[in-house]
Amino acid sequence: MDELTTRAPTVPLEAGAGPDNPPCPACGEPLFGWLADEEQLGAPVRRCESCGLGIVGKSAGTEEALAALDRLGDQERARIVDRASVACAIGGAGWAGLEPGAHYLFTVESVRRLVARRDQVVRRRRWVPGRSLAITWQTLLNSVTFGHNVALAALGSAAAAPAGKRWQRRIDALASIVLAIPAALVAVPVELSGALFRRGAVVDLRYELL
Repeated sequence: MDELTTRAPTVPLEAGAGPDNPPCPACGEPLFGWLADEEQLGAPVRRCESCGLGIVGKSAGTEEALAALDRLGDQERARIVDRASVACAIGGAGWAGLEPGAHYLFTVESVRRLVARRDQVVRRRRWVPGRSLAITWQTLLNSVTFGHNVALAALGSAAAAPAGKRWQRRIDALASIVLAIPAALVAVPVELSGALFRRGAVVDLRYELL
C-alpha cells in the first residue's frame, strides 16, 4: 500500500481548542488536562503541549501570568522551578514544584514567550545546583510519603501539604528521615543528567528589552 495512504494524518493543536481547553496565556495554544484535582492544590492542573506552561485552576490571561512571573524575581529576571525538568517528568503528581498555592508552573520556553509579549528576550539561563538537588530529592521522597513536600517544609524551604491523619504524618516523618540519604544518592545523578540536557529542576533566567 502507498506510504502516503497509510501515514496517520497530523492533527494540529488548534483542533483541540474549546471551552474545556482554553488558550495558553504564553503562546495561545490550547491547554490540555495534566493532573486531576490534586488535594494539595485544590484544583486540576492543565498544561500547554507547545510551550509547557502548567496552570493550576483557571488563568486570567497573559497579564496575570506575567505578574506571577515577576513575583519570582522582577521584570528583568526570575527563578523558576522548571515544569520541563527531569524531576517533574519522573515525579508527576509527586513533583515538588506542586506546592500549595501554586498557580503558574513555568518552563523556560513559556517564559521566553511570555516576556516576548513585552518586547523582551531571554539572554541568559543558569542552572541552580543546590536548589535543584533539593527539589529532585524531595520529589523522590514524595513518592513514598502520604503528604507532599514534608522534608523541605521541615527545613523551612517549601510549603507542605501534610497528610490528613496523625499516623500518616508520623510515617511520613519517619520515612523522610530513614530515606533521606538513599534519596539523595539517587537525586544527584538524576539532577546532573537533567542539567546536562538543560532540564535541571531550578533555573535562573535573565531577560532584557530587544
